[in-house]
Amino acid sequence: MDPPGTGSTVRRIMLGASLRRLREEKGLTREAAGFHIRASESKISRMELGRVGFKTRDVEDLLTLYGVLDNAERRSLLEMVREANTPGWWHKYGDLLPNWFATYVGLEEAASVIRTYEVQFVPGLLQTSSYARTVIRLGYPDVPDAEIERRVHMRMQRQERLTKKDGPRLWAVIDEAALRRPIGGRETMREQLRHLLEVATLPNITLQVMPFRFGMHAAEGGAFSILRFPQSDLSDVVYVEQLWGALYLDKREDIDPYLTAMEQLCVESTTPGGTAEVLGDLLREI
Repeated sequence: MDPPGTGSTVRRIMLGASLRRLREEKGLTREAAGFHIRASESKISRMELGRVGFKTRDVEDLLTLYGVLDNAERRSLLEMVREANTPGWWHKYGDLLPNWFATYVGLEEAASVIRTYEVQFVPGLLQTSSYARTVIRLGYPDVPDAEIERRVHMRMQRQERLTKKDGPRLWAVIDEAALRRPIGGRETMREQLRHLLEVATLPNITLQVMPFRFGMHAAEGGAFSILRFPQSDLSDVVYVEQLWGALYLDKREDIDPYLTAMEQLCVESTTPGGTAEVLGDLLREI
C-alpha cells in the first residue's frame, strides 16, 4: 500500500473500490476506461486501489462512461473526491510523521474495529501521556522537548476517537512482558496500570493479557494490528511495524495467518476478569 500523501487514505480506497465495481458491472476493461479519460491502464489500476489522487474531471468522465447518471449518486461519489483530497487532522504533524506511519494513522482513524497484539510496550492507543513521553523519548533521544511534547499530544489525539459515540471497537492483547517492563519509573508505571484498569471497563474496549505461564504462543513473531472498516468493499489491513518502516498486508492469503494467530491469542489470554486480576497484582508489586 503506497503512502497517502496528505489526503484521506481510506476515502481514496473507498472511492477506488466504488469505481472498480461500477466498471466491472459495465463489463469494461481498465484499458477502455483509461482510454476514455486519456490515461493508461495502470493509472486506472492505481485509482481503483486508492494509490493516487483523484481529479474531479476524471471521475466525472468515468461515471458517465459507467452509466451513472443519477444526480444524487453522482454527487455522493464526487463528494468522496473532495474528501479523499482533504488533509486529515494529523496533517499538521506531517513534519514529524514518516509516510509509512501517516498511512497507519489514516487507516486507524477510519477503522471500525482495531485488534492489536503488543509485546514490548502498552499499545499507543492505551498509553498515558507520561508513559508515552518516556517511550517517545527512547525512540527520539536527541530531539528538543517541544518536539517530544508535540508527539505526545498527537498520540493523545489519536486516543480521542475511542471515547466518541461512533468510535471504534478496540480489542488489545498485551504480553505480560510489556506490563512488567519498567517504563519511566514507579509512578509512571502505576499510573499506566491504573489507566488500563479504567479503560478496560469501557464497553468498546476489550483488554486481555498473554501471561508468561503459556510459554510459546501463536504470535511469537511479534506485534501486529488488524484493522477492519465499516465499508464492505474494503478488506481488512494487517499492520506490522518494523524499526524504520512498516508492512501493510491486504491480500486474503496474507491476512488469514494473522487472523488465526489473533484468535488463538484471545483464546489463550486472560478473560476480562482475569485481566483485572493481573493488573491489580502488578500494581501491588510496584
